[in-house]
Amino acid sequence: MDDQNGAPVKDSPGEHSPDGHSRGGRPAQEVTVKEGGPARLAIIGGTGVYDPGFLEGAETRIVPTPYGEVEILFGRRGPREVCFLARHGRGHTVPPHRINYRGNIWALRKAGVRWIIASSAVGSLNPQMKPGELVLVDQFLDFTKSRDATFHDGAGGVVHVDFTEPYCPALREHLGAAAASLDLTAHPAGTYVCTEGPRFETPAEIAFFRGAGGDLVGMTGVPEVVLAREAELCYASVALVTNFAAGISPTILTHREVVEVMQANLEQIRALIGRAVDTLPPAGNCRCGSAAGEKGIFNASLGVDGGSGQDH
Repeated sequence: MDDQNGAPVKDSPGEHSPDGHSRGGRPAQEVTVKEGGPARLAIIGGTGVYDPGFLEGAETRIVPTPYGEVEILFGRRGPREVCFLARHGRGHTVPPHRINYRGNIWALRKAGVRWIIASSAVGSLNPQMKPGELVLVDQFLDFTKSRDATFHDGAGGVVHVDFTEPYCPALREHLGAAAASLDLTAHPAGTYVCTEGPRFETPAEIAFFRGAGGDLVGMTGVPEVVLAREAELCYASVALVTNFAAGISPTILTHREVVEVMQANLEQIRALIGRAVDTLPPAGNCRCGSAAGEKGIFNASLGVDGGSGQDH
């Protein structure tokens, strides 16, 4: 079996742990990923989104990376090749602070992905963003503490990447148009506060985040968005508000409540992402594909000549 983008991908040998390590079965078979051909779109499913629900001919493969093996579901929606990655692993077994963010993004880049639509469950700090509503995030505040947040650790020199627009503006605009066509309530912008987790936030923290300009709070958006930009991928986040945050909500917060609200709104998330996939143009007016400026880290490791280089 051949794939795209000039790097090896392994067929799944059967059951794997969420961090990609084999739990038995036949040895994984190496296959070749070829550079060229149509780029793939990836969906990263957050809490409550463990299956996009619309992939045809889906098969699980294991993609090796310098950060460990990553399990990805490969399939199609119409003519479009689509990958699906469960952020928390099968059965939601990986907590936010233990997710292999670098491995996940590296694996998607290696598999020929150029666009990522990521879903997430969030608490709201903004009274205008109510439970059950969608938000197309446009900025973030990073309050994580102990995560590996960059591919550029100094081995290949110092690289500084611009984050004036952290999320791909073209992909966000496209998602907004898709939501409008489905009559879905989707706020066009919002600032996402990322905390370390896995605990929920205190009311004092929420008050501080509101004062800093935060609209939403979650535990997984960073460093995912940072790594996607370093990998020169177009990345957009579709956040579903599941509850008001601590000190705003009249009740205590529970993970069960988050999952229940996500399940109740799963079909609108699937509908939005499905419409966005169906209508995605071949190119967008953005500079994500040349964001890192200095080339080399992915090209050398993936065995390809030159990066994406061009605007998508």
